[in-house]
Amino acid sequence: MNVKIESSWHKRLEKEWSKDYFIKLTEFVRAEYRTKTIFPPGGKIFAAFDACPFDDVKVVILGQDPYHDTGQANGLCFSVNPGIQMPPSLVNIFKEIQADLGKAIPDNGDLSRWAKQGVLLLNATLTVEAHRAGSHQNRGWEEFTDEVIMRLAQDRNGIVFMLWGSYAIKKGAFIDRNRHLILTSPHPSPLSAYRGFFGNKHFSKANEYLQSQGKSPIDW
Repeated sequence: MNVKIESSWHKRLEKEWSKDYFIKLTEFVRAEYRTKTIFPPGGKIFAAFDACPFDDVKVVILGQDPYHDTGQANGLCFSVNPGIQMPPSLVNIFKEIQADLGKAIPDNGDLSRWAKQGVLLLNATLTVEAHRAGSHQNRGWEEFTDEVIMRLAQDRNGIVFMLWGSYAIKKGAFIDRNRHLILTSPHPSPLSAYRGFFGNKHFSKANEYLQSQGKSPIDW
């Protein structure tokens, strides 16, 4: 199967393309795009990988679903394009960065600048039907993104994994904490941010760890 994804990721994940689950997932996703409004745009499904090659990954931020309202999802978890109103979770992420590092909240929610520095902005499910949160869960995307995390955890060392909320924490439970830094907290959603996302200092902790590994810090 010809999957259009950045070449280093294609090489690491090529065994997935011929597995039954991925073939069924591909058939499902193609049918959904033909008959419904699906986000992100088809060419952006693998945008997180295209923006951050395998060997460049320094930090992984794990989301759950793409945004499901019109114009929001751009293939990078938590990110929206310039000109799109920032969703509440993203606002809270920037509030924590401001409190942690003293950086001003930016005027847009485009996180591609993080991706270019080595932040893999990975959703567990890479597509969603418009206005139907969770509509493409349990169709195979989770198996695929588990393999993504497994490859990083096993083939690389010294990566920071930011796992926010019980879903992300559970998904990353197998990562070897002796080889990587695992940062966990409640989700930045307004429903849970006040239970421990605010004050988690994940952004300064990530940079301290990266520097201890001889890597350049992220300009959050």
